[in-house]
Amino acid sequence: MNIQIFGHKKCQDTRKAQRYFKERAIPYHFVDLMVRGLSKGELDRVRSAVGLENLIDTEGKEYTRRNLKYLVHDREKMLLAYPLLLKTPIVRSGPRATVGYCPDIWQGWS
Repeated sequence: MNIQIFGHKKCQDTRKAQRYFKERAIPYHFVDLMVRGLSKGELDRVRSAVGLENLIDTEGKEYTRRNLKYLVHDREKMLLAYPLLLKTPIVRSGPRATVGYCPDIWQGWS
């Protein structure tokens, strides 16, 4: 199983997701969104699994700071340009993906 966790180190749910896989000795690859965002291909794969509207964090600080509530914008372009707009953690295993802390779903992946 090849697990990728996209998030940032300050996010509590991202740390919980890392701890979940670490406690079960499941290897994972962590991608810090503060350093590197999702590529177009990664975003397409995650979007096909969970939907684009579920990826954008409309309650987050970055969304408010960029005034996206009041602007007409292309969500996909904004997510690629500003990865901190993503809800975290995004956990991906092949074609499957989840947004947020979802241990019940991850348990069925093994």
